Amino acid sequence: MKKEELLRIFKDNDFVHTSGTAEELKVAEYLRAECEKMGVGAVIEPFPVSMGEMEEAKVFADGKEIPCTGFFCCGSGEAEGELYYMPSVDKVSLAGARDKIVLLDTGGVGTFAYKDLMEAGVKAILFRYGNLFYPNEDIDVRDLRGYVVGEERKVLCAMINAKTAVELVNNGVKRVKIVIKQREYEGESRNVVAEIKGKREEYIVLSAHLDSTALSHGSYDNLSGCVGLLGIMDKLKDAELNYGLRFVFCGSEERGLLGSKAYVKAHEEELPKIALNINLDMIGTILGKFISCVSAEEALAHYVSYMGAEIGFPISVKTGVYSSDSTPFADNGVPALSFARMGGGDVAPIHCRYDTVDLLSMDRMEGDIAFISEFTRRMACSAVCPVSRDIPEKVKKELDEYMGRKRKE
Repeated sequence: MKKEELLRIFKDNDFVHTSGTAEELKVAEYLRAECEKMGVGAVIEPFPVSMGEMEEAKVFADGKEIPCTGFFCCGSGEAEGELYYMPSVDKVSLAGARDKIVLLDTGGVGTFAYKDLMEAGVKAILFRYGNLFYPNEDIDVRDLRGYVVGEERKVLCAMINAKTAVELVNNGVKRVKIVIKQREYEGESRNVVAEIKGKREEYIVLSAHLDSTALSHGSYDNLSGCVGLLGIMDKLKDAELNYGLRFVFCGSEERGLLGSKAYVKAHEEELPKIALNINLDMIGTILGKFISCVSAEEALAHYVSYMGAEIGFPISVKTGVYSSDSTPFADNGVPALSFARMGGGDVAPIHCRYDTVDLLSMDRMEGDIAFISEFTRRMACSAVCPVSRDIPEKVKKELDEYMGRKRKE
C-alpha cells in the first residue's frame, strides 16, 4: 500500500468510535470492505457487551455542582458522604475509607483494588482524568467493568477533571453527593475476521483493535494497528505461505480486551491450530522507540532482536505481558507477541483529544509495516513454526496478575 492509501484510511475513519456504538460498527464495516477490495474474504463476528445510556450524572461538592461524567454500568441512585482523598489504595488509607466517598488519583481500578475498596466499606468513588496544565478540561467517559466488580457490590462512580480534583482537595471540601440515573442494557460490539489460506491447516493470527476511547479519534491508538494489518495483508495476499494468516480486527479492546477475549472463546476449538499471535497496538508515530513484548519463550524474543539487527531495524524486545489483544491468546496457551512504536504522552498522547493522525508519519507507517510483514512472512513460510507452544512460568505468573486471578506481588 502506498502512503496515499494509508493516509486515506486514517482520514476516512477520523472520528470517535467507541465500543458498542454505531460508529464502531461503521469502522468495522469499513475494514471488512477494505479486506474484500484486496480479494481477501472477511466477516463480522458480533459479541455482547454491557452498555449504558446516561440520563443524569451530577456531583455536588459542599452543595455546589461540579462538572463530571458518570460511569456506565455502575448502577443508578444517590450517594452522599464525607470526601476522602486516597492517593493510593494502601492498607493505611483503606483503614479510613469506611462510609466515605473516596477520590482516587486514577481513572479506574483493577479487580483487587476494587475488592479492597468494597471491603473497606466505601460509599462511592470519584476518579480523575486529564492534565492540570492542559488548556481544556475534558472528562473521559468510562464504565465499571463487570470482571472488575466480580462478586462484589456495585457502587456509584463518577469522573472529574484533574483541575477540579485539585480544587476539591486544596479547598478542603467536606461532603460530596453523587447522583446517577442510567439505563443499562446488553449491546453489541464486533470483531472483523479475514483469512489468507496457507498449505497447512495451522495458521498465524494477526490482531489489532479497532475501537477508540470516548474523547479520542484513535488514529494512533489504534487505527494505526488496523492500517498495519491491512498493509501486511496487501504485501502477503499473493504470497505462497505454509501457514495461513488470519487477521482479527478486535472491537472493545479499550474496555478490557473484550474483543480478543470474545474471539478466543468463540474459537476455542481452533486454538490448537494457531501457531502464533502477532498483535499490533500503536505504530507509525513521528517520534518513538519501536518495541516488542513477547508472551512466549525467550528464544522468540532473541529471534526478533536478531532479525532487527540483521535487516537494520532498531527494536527493543522483552518478554512479559503487554496490555493489548495479544494477552488473551497467550492466556489460552497460544504464543504471542505485540509490536508497538512508543512515542510517549509528550509527543504521542492517547485516550484524549490529541490522538489524531497528526501524530503519525506515513513514512514511519511504511517502515513499521515492512518490518512486521517480513517477520510475519518468515514465520508463515517456515517449514515448521519454530516457536514453542510452552508459555514460560514467568509469563504465566504475569498473566495471572494481569487477568486479575492473583494479586501482583
